[in-house]
Amino acid sequence: MRRKTIWILLILIALITVAAVIAYFVYAPEKPWLAFYIACCAGVLVVNLAGSIFLVNKNFKNKGRR
Repeated sequence: MRRKTIWILLILIALITVAAVIAYFVYAPEKPWLAFYIACCAGVLVVNLAGSIFLVNKNFKNKGRR
């Protein structure tokens, strides 16, 4: 369960990053403010998911000690 959860979060981070980069280059010539907004929103989401990986990993380590 632990590895599956972490892998799912890592795959989500990769997909969001790829989608944000593609969206940035699609919108950058026409609407640079929209491209920047999408990149920032994706960055915040990736940071949140990375933090959740840390907390999931810490939670699984604490369960083994009880």
